[in-house]
Amino acid sequence: MHIHIIDITIFIVYLFAMLSVGFYFMRQNSSKEDYYVGGRQMSAGHIGLSVVATDVGGGFSIGLGGLGFVMGLSGSWMLFTGLLGAWLSAVFLIPKIYPIAKKHNFLSFPQTLSYHYNAKVGLIAGIISLIGYVGFTSSQILAGAKLASATFPDISINQAALIMGAIAVGYTVIGGIKAVIYTDTIQWTILMVGLIFIGIPIGYYKIGGWTAIRQVLPDSFLSLNNLSFVQFFNWIITIVPIWFVGMTLYQRIYACKDEKTAKKAWRIAGLFEWPIMAFMGIALGLFARVAYEQGLFADIGYPSGSNIDAELGLPLMLSHMLPVGLMGLMLSAYFSAIMSTADSCLMAASGNFVTDILDYFKPNRIGKHIKISQIVTLVIGLLAIVIATMMRNVLDLMLYSYAFMVSGLLVPVLGTLICKKPSSKAAMFSMIFGGGTTLTLILLKLKLPFGLDENFFGIVISFASFSLVQNIKLFKK
Repeated sequence: MHIHIIDITIFIVYLFAMLSVGFYFMRQNSSKEDYYVGGRQMSAGHIGLSVVATDVGGGFSIGLGGLGFVMGLSGSWMLFTGLLGAWLSAVFLIPKIYPIAKKHNFLSFPQTLSYHYNAKVGLIAGIISLIGYVGFTSSQILAGAKLASATFPDISINQAALIMGAIAVGYTVIGGIKAVIYTDTIQWTILMVGLIFIGIPIGYYKIGGWTAIRQVLPDSFLSLNNLSFVQFFNWIITIVPIWFVGMTLYQRIYACKDEKTAKKAWRIAGLFEWPIMAFMGIALGLFARVAYEQGLFADIGYPSGSNIDAELGLPLMLSHMLPVGLMGLMLSAYFSAIMSTADSCLMAASGNFVTDILDYFKPNRIGKHIKISQIVTLVIGLLAIVIATMMRNVLDLMLYSYAFMVSGLLVPVLGTLICKKPSSKAAMFSMIFGGGTTLTLILLKLKLPFGLDENFFGIVISFASFSLVQNIKLFKK
């Protein structure tokens, strides 16, 4: 199977358009504040679309397709956790952190922990966030590589990772957060138009519509109850807390022109996550499962009943079904989703290194110049590309990165929201033991009780560590 030159041309034009946005904003950035928080003057619309583009993005787009392929409509509950997290943080987190961040000109999430605890707590938080977002950036590049490899059979996944990574890293390095937010808006618009007017209607028609879906798939695929409580609980404890500890989200809160704008942006983002994006992404994965069972992928080595990577089902279906021209547009739409998350995660990792780690060891040495920030962004981007070439499962890599950050950072953040005088030692112990527990369990690949996620045990240990040290401090007084 070969992609038509028209589709390739459309896709290349799209990639160069994204790079041009980066070059445009390169000329407008004069300081770290411009580079990392866009001068703090962004609107709710741009921020809201950027937030949902970042959170849902490529990993969830490809990952959601995989869930729809293996479990049907019930996979949509994964993004219900996004709605829940967005609205909870709008109510409890934003009113607490925005006034302080505005007053002290914060650029990163760990700076809020430095304010409430001390600089060492901020440093450890910066390291945990950096590690998590390097892994998350890699997961997005891998998502793009899988899509490209399935669409262009002559390109290997590793080659595709190099190409996709180069584009996403390129415009992020040169344009900073403004380039990221504005390209996110463009990319999310392309994705929504592509799904609503191209992917879903054509996919539905090509597989034979509702009759074919009912004939081919078991009833469980059309039910919202086709998952266990433990699975849903694992999604909740992994995804909801990221809205309280995600560096990408804090950067966007700081970039808003006022607190009201930030709250409005988060409400917009929550509604786009669920039900809008949740059911569209799952539906396409479900259509791909029907196409697979009908034997439409047999000519490329995936006959019905064969062993197939569920995350490849969606890109294979699109490449088989879409006519010339529309394939290029749909390909651009999915790459839009992927790059809109990769660029944001890369900016987060860069901000953690420059603001929370480099400034800790070399305070006031970085100044307002953005050249060092650009170099750091480039180096981290190259590292993420290398990691992407070594991994194979998008959703696993993404959720592992989430889990590590959540188990290390959630409890200290809750401490700032609940405790009048939270202990710095309590925060440090909870970060080290919480994140360390989750990372250890992930690496050991142990079979855990009741099918619970590694993150659950990391959060429990983190909470226990924080509570013990905090109470010892209060008892001594």
